[in-house]
Amino acid sequence: MSSLPATAFLPGTPQDFDFFIGRWQVRHRRLQQRLVGCDTWDHFEGMSQVRPLLGGAGNVDDNWLDLPGGGYRAVSLRSFDAATRQWSIWWLDGRLPHRLDPPVVGRFAGGVGEFQCDDMLDGQPIRVRFLWTQTDGPQPRWEQAFSADGGQTWESNWVMEFQRLAAGGATATWLR
Repeated sequence: MSSLPATAFLPGTPQDFDFFIGRWQVRHRRLQQRLVGCDTWDHFEGMSQVRPLLGGAGNVDDNWLDLPGGGYRAVSLRSFDAATRQWSIWWLDGRLPHRLDPPVVGRFAGGVGEFQCDDMLDGQPIRVRFLWTQTDGPQPRWEQAFSADGGQTWESNWVMEFQRLAAGGATATWLR
């Protein structure tokens, strides 16, 4: 008989984002223009600190994004719905403190987290997708893609690669 709880074998658990708790240096690659055939990417650095919330059924990350032309802060908020076994993820950009993006909703299965929602880009409806991969290793990866055709085709437009910072290191104190 297994000593693991039954939920350990189901996709979508409150522990899905446990890998992400901590402090991170982030390498960003972001497409300069989206859904217009652009192939020019900006590369920049950032930092992130992730803390659990809601007794482990949620988490929040506080981010510094050192964009070319000026850095800014942003927050991701995640919460797990035990009834649907899905996560909702909201993004709040510090440059637009009055706008909370629609949540992407989804779950982890087979080692990949996929989350989607409907949104608008320049007045046009789009589909948004977040993918979390490599979460079982030391350098998790997040990717955002947009679709203008309801999810039939996707344009990746932002990639973040994370490197864990040592606890208590001088570079890790920026978020206090």
